[in-house]
Amino acid sequence: MILARGVWSIPIIPFPDLYEATIAELQSGLNAGHFSSVDLVKAYFARIDEVNLKGPALHAVIETSPSALTIAAALDAERKAKGQRSALHGIPILLKDNIATVAIEGMNTTAGSFSLLRSIVPADAGVVKRLRAAGAIILGKANLSEFAEFRGNLPNGWSGRGGQASSAYFPHADPCGSSSGSGISASIGLSAVTLGTETDGSITCPSSRNNIAGIKPTVGLTSRAGVIPISIHQDTVGPMTRSLTDAAIVLSIIAGPDPNDNFTLSQPSPIPDFTKALDPRALVGKRIGVPRKVFLNSTINDRPGDILNAFEEALDILRGLGATIVDPADLPSAEDILRSNNETVVLDTDFKVQLNNYFSSLISNPTGVRSLADLIQFNIEHPALERPPNFTDQSILIESEATNGFTPAYFTSLNDDHELGGSGGIDAALRMHQLDALVLPSDGLTTTPAAIAGYPIVTIPMGFLNPATPIQPAGPETFYPAPGVPFGLSFLGAAFSEFNLIGFAYAFEQKTKTRLSRKAFEDAIPKTQLSDVVGRS
Repeated sequence: MILARGVWSIPIIPFPDLYEATIAELQSGLNAGHFSSVDLVKAYFARIDEVNLKGPALHAVIETSPSALTIAAALDAERKAKGQRSALHGIPILLKDNIATVAIEGMNTTAGSFSLLRSIVPADAGVVKRLRAAGAIILGKANLSEFAEFRGNLPNGWSGRGGQASSAYFPHADPCGSSSGSGISASIGLSAVTLGTETDGSITCPSSRNNIAGIKPTVGLTSRAGVIPISIHQDTVGPMTRSLTDAAIVLSIIAGPDPNDNFTLSQPSPIPDFTKALDPRALVGKRIGVPRKVFLNSTINDRPGDILNAFEEALDILRGLGATIVDPADLPSAEDILRSNNETVVLDTDFKVQLNNYFSSLISNPTGVRSLADLIQFNIEHPALERPPNFTDQSILIESEATNGFTPAYFTSLNDDHELGGSGGIDAALRMHQLDALVLPSDGLTTTPAAIAGYPIVTIPMGFLNPATPIQPAGPETFYPAPGVPFGLSFLGAAFSEFNLIGFAYAFEQKTKTRLSRKAFEDAIPKTQLSDVVGRS
């Protein structure tokens, strides 16, 4: 209490707004004793309850952890006794539902499919082990496009278990995929931070479409051990957050070698503290290229004009921040990438082999599904769960099952992909024009060169579609384009160039503060705040 003019009063504690709260703000309040991690978990659970299946029914979260409150209480006690482990001590995080967590904690790992319900994984995923060691709280599992959008011709953000997810920026707007629930959850503060995965676009596009920052790391910077796979050559795990600062904090913790993922053993050492890249002057004196051929072709990319106009304005902002814009700086392989079928060959082949290995690694799976062939049959036999009307397709699974392992054609496609995306693509453009990075709108084919090369992308908000944008159907229950839907700007670079890309994106983010210029539609904004939880049993 405070004595002022002879009157005792209770000071009002300014709790951070959970819609926008940063890791630093949450840690400040936790360390000051203004609230606890238990309070945070309760508040986030209440926010999820408000909008996930009720109200706007965003279907962003598949399940929450029944152990989160117990773990939060233990971390609160540890903070009092020993202090803070890391920047993520006591911070709740949602995981995409293809990232494994041990069953004893009470959560499933299913890639959104009933075929994996109550399956028992042998261990936490590699990135989850790092999060737990840092003191993070696994809050729950986020919805996703089923099997990370590798099942068939299905809408973004739909899974059998999670239903149809939608963006919080327009009712029933397509949230993009496959890390749809992670993007939605981060955008409106259903968790402090989230994790997604990307094979080709699955962090970048949902980050763009949900007005958040996302980092798609170089393949091999973060472990994929324990992640339900598509392709060992393209899969990667990265943060999806409301600010690039928070993304850098999370990446600094989850990056690093893992003996259970050989790709991580060839990463540069030591891993940098990515928060040191957060320099508003990072673009001064840098050369940023614009690969217009193919990737800025409106016909090929079917991109709304608002995005192209905002991109040209973004180039002027980058110039104002001290960058030299080299325009055009085309990828020599651009048209070959457009014509190529190599990625399909590689992903179809990898998926069958690696998914079968994943099924084999399970301690148990009550559904009896132990292979890709079993999965296809399970979906046929359980139409109410996995093939409801308008959500029946599993053509990609069938196409993958028809592959015959690592054939000479597979290895040719894999090698050609690395050349098209890397040495003859991104690397070639960087070298020919003496560039520090490339920049593009986040949608369309932007992600493909980095996907097939295994290279990084950093995405931040760039703008919003015009309020008068005509609404068009994107799926049976979703719309895109639609008024006010966000879109992003992406920086691409060579392998393990995350530090520089984070700096460039941060400079743009801090100059524009685009995310703050528009909120979600009113019904999609959860109302529960820490003030509703603190001091209540």
